[in-house]
Amino acid sequence: MLIYIHIPFCDSKCSYCAFNSYVDKFHLKESYMIALLKQLKFELETFDVKENSIESVFVGGGTPSTVAPKLYQELFEQIKPYLQQNCEITTEANPNSASKEWLSGMYALGVNRVSFGTQSFNDTKLKLLNRAHSSTDALRAIQDAREVGFENISLDLIYATLGDTKELLQHDIKTAFSLPINHLSAYALTIEEGTPFERKPQMAKEKLSLTSWLFQSIQSYGFEQYEISNFGTYQSKHNLGYWQYKDYLGLGSGAVGKLHNKRFYPSSNIETYIKEPLHREIEILSEEDIKMERIFLGLRSIVGFQADILNHEELQRCETLVKEKKISHKNGTFYNDNYLLADEIALFISS
Repeated sequence: MLIYIHIPFCDSKCSYCAFNSYVDKFHLKESYMIALLKQLKFELETFDVKENSIESVFVGGGTPSTVAPKLYQELFEQIKPYLQQNCEITTEANPNSASKEWLSGMYALGVNRVSFGTQSFNDTKLKLLNRAHSSTDALRAIQDAREVGFENISLDLIYATLGDTKELLQHDIKTAFSLPINHLSAYALTIEEGTPFERKPQMAKEKLSLTSWLFQSIQSYGFEQYEISNFGTYQSKHNLGYWQYKDYLGLGSGAVGKLHNKRFYPSSNIETYIKEPLHREIEILSEEDIKMERIFLGLRSIVGFQADILNHEELQRCETLVKEKKISHKNGTFYNDNYLLADEIALFISS
């Protein structure tokens, strides 16, 4: 079982961001954190969560580093009895708001992994993306995290943006690996509805050859690619938990939870959520839905998917792909080595 906690506050709205986040709702922080605590208590009972059964906790957003550690304290105290001994507890953070004091406060609460929304070490590119931090902020924040005591540190990079060159990306990678990180996420810029970049589709410009080069370059530093966007000498339990189709509590406005064949959606309106944190929409997943999600997720990661979930026609298509060396088969599980072709392979299998 996993827990995801959504913090919808941001100190700036990035031009590509479609996540549920706000730059003008800071006055609601305290009441929001109280609502989170109410929902947590309710979900622990609803999901029948046992002591020592939570494998990972992920605080995402939005920007978790815009909320003071003291406001997280009750939440972490409530979760504590349910955590496994080596539970991975991650918080996302933005370099401009993740002060050394904030990092120390979260570390004291039990957070043992931090993921920085760095995106680039090129200041021109950061301004283009409307990021609130500079490359200097990113360097300082990551070094501060290590000094505080964090051993598991990750950073995000964005690629496939207008103006990206091999030289720019090479500088980003080289700078990233000069820092004390053991995990890196690389995300292609995508144009989402309702974002400023929706009116500027030319901002996203992916070249498959450049993406392949980028992935190979990251791996040349000894970081294994364990799913389509993630690399590391450390593999995130939380990330893998999603690919393994584990159940998870989704806490907060705009979060998503899953239990067996049901998905739970709390209100994405922050004021509504604060008033009614226990109300959520429920989606029932069919057996076919679950199978297709397992295939898509499995092909995008080292997890793979089991052959016994397939019908006869799908199994035959998989066997054809194995013969063509597009996927591999071992101990009843199909695996994909080229994540960039994952969606095309999944569509072929399910066609």
